[in-house]
Amino acid sequence: MKGLGSGVMEIALPYRSDAYRVVYAVRIGDAIWVVHAFQKKSTKGIATPQKEVELIKARLKRIKEMMP
Repeated sequence: MKGLGSGVMEIALPYRSDAYRVVYAVRIGDAIWVVHAFQKKSTKGIATPQKEVELIKARLKRIKEMMP
């Protein structure tokens, strides 16, 4: 997932005819933070819907603000 900063990864999982995405940030000591998981329902290409990207950005910002 480009444009969200270093240490932010995405796992794309196919399941039957559906696609799922899990976005997580690896850092923060020993913890792995799961930022967002969703079922991809777009019929147009592989791009992540903008609504999901904005939610991920907002959650990443809150996690960073919580860290010392």
